[in-house]
Amino acid sequence: MSKINTVIFDLGGVLIDWNPEYVYRTIFDKEEDMKWFFQNICTSDWNEEQDAGRPLAEATELLVKKYPEHEKNIRAYYGRWEEMLGGAIQETVDVLRHLKEQTDHKLYALTNWSAETFSIALQRYDFLHWFDGRIVSGEERTRKPYKEIYQRMIDRYGIDPARAVYTDDNTLNLAPAEELGMHTIHFQTPGQFKKELEQLGVI
Repeated sequence: MSKINTVIFDLGGVLIDWNPEYVYRTIFDKEEDMKWFFQNICTSDWNEEQDAGRPLAEATELLVKKYPEHEKNIRAYYGRWEEMLGGAIQETVDVLRHLKEQTDHKLYALTNWSAETFSIALQRYDFLHWFDGRIVSGEERTRKPYKEIYQRMIDRYGIDPARAVYTDDNTLNLAPAEELGMHTIHFQTPGQFKKELEQLGVI
């Protein structure tokens, strides 16, 4: 097995705690009402279109026009977006710091994230500036799990897939990386992630 020289991180759920429920738990009294709203109005499919480059204003007006009775709650999604950021997942940040300071591995980020909100994260989290490069879906106008975005990262940064490991908390996003020849780790906890890196001889 080729020695791994590159570690690629997903961001949300791996390094950054982001969850729209932080906002909508203050809006809805009942858990089932909040779940219904996410399943039927501000759905994950709708949000992913913003990750792929659709403007936030366009996405918001689309839903407001379709569901005018939910206008206030729809506008809260991006109007209160910063409140959805729960903070850094510090134990994973510590792993990233170790890789940055104690090894010679190349470090990259590959994230599904709206280009319009990513600037907020860049200002808030210093560690986002530690990477040797990053691919942000909203800036690329495509997203995971489409293979194109993984190939773009490989080509742009000259990554050898056989010597790279990619971690993501969403298993759907791991399959294209595997198909392109990368090692993958399904991120579940920082401790489990660190242990699997150790098993691969990365740290």
